[in-house]
Amino acid sequence: MPIYHQLGKVPSKRHTVFRKPNGALYSEELVSTHGFSSTYSLVYHCHPPTLVKQIGEPYDVSPKIARRKHLKHTSLKGFAIKSKDDYLESRVPVLVNDDLHISLAAPRQSMTDYFYKNSQADEIIFIHQGSGVVKTGYGQIPFSYGDYIVIPRGVIYQIHFDQSENRLFIVESFSPIRTPKRYRNEFGQLMEHAPFYERDIRKPSQLETNDSLGDFEVKIKKQGLIYPYVYGSHPFDFIGWDGYHYPWAFSIHDFMPITGKLHQPPPVHQTFETDSFVVCSFCPRLYDYHPDSIPAPYSHSNVDSDEVLYYVDGDFMSRKSVERGQITLHPGGIPHGPHPGTVEKSIGQKQTDELAVMIDPFRPLMLTEEALEIEDQEYFKSWLS
Repeated sequence: MPIYHQLGKVPSKRHTVFRKPNGALYSEELVSTHGFSSTYSLVYHCHPPTLVKQIGEPYDVSPKIARRKHLKHTSLKGFAIKSKDDYLESRVPVLVNDDLHISLAAPRQSMTDYFYKNSQADEIIFIHQGSGVVKTGYGQIPFSYGDYIVIPRGVIYQIHFDQSENRLFIVESFSPIRTPKRYRNEFGQLMEHAPFYERDIRKPSQLETNDSLGDFEVKIKKQGLIYPYVYGSHPFDFIGWDGYHYPWAFSIHDFMPITGKLHQPPPVHQTFETDSFVVCSFCPRLYDYHPDSIPAPYSHSNVDSDEVLYYVDGDFMSRKSVERGQITLHPGGIPHGPHPGTVEKSIGQKQTDELAVMIDPFRPLMLTEEALEIEDQEYFKSWLS
């Protein structure tokens, strides 16, 4: 998110002498993207971030592909994913391609004995159920139901939950996650027509400097493997930092839907974009106000993209028998639309309370072995009268 932010203590000039009270130097680290050509932050550590004491054998967490090619409308029962104690073990990839991985997770316990860093992808963690705080060296981000937590690649973090019943919808993106370009002016500021504003963006706060040496396990993900590292200094030993590269959060409840006299197309719901897919938020809103409008969406063909919808809460006027946590995949190449009877039923309706997250990838998705275990085999027949 291109907003300058600073926490803690930093020197007046970068790459200059910055000493501790005892006279020793703080350790400066440049966290940069696209080489040195895109967003970056300057971080000041109590100890060099290069103190590695041990590296364990990596283990494979890459998705196990079950269906590489398919042309069938698919539905997955997301809440059928079983809860697990450990955060990383609970993450179950269900839909993947070379641009993104979509996973479900139901962790019961907080991350207390290790830290995690995704070095291959930016992450969007959508909080469907649960609350707590994400802790990083950059500061803390409290979260609750409906929050998108955006964690850029390379950020070491821990998640601490307030309870044991948690449901997460996680997107890993192999290209940077950003706000849609059409929402921003030439200076990067969100414009008046954008459905959210800078004050809705929650940046890290409450920086806590952990100036300690010891053995700290950091699990680092790279190219489908997790490498168990043991750091010699606490990963959250930041005395201060500033820049544009840091984790942040945005609540789906702060998204202000754009409505019109006739049915508005999905791009008005866009929340994030990348080089290879977009993310949209479908939120409670008033329906179209033309006297003859049909609120239910028309049938449409995804010619050049798949469409994934993750159902969060509420009543969906275009669908029958929708469950919380359900995922539908409508592949590019065949049309889909409202279920029988829902078009007529929608006429005259004034508003909807639906809440959902949509992802449109520009390249086809593949189903994993875990996805087949929670698939509704008869979903493609649901348009029959």
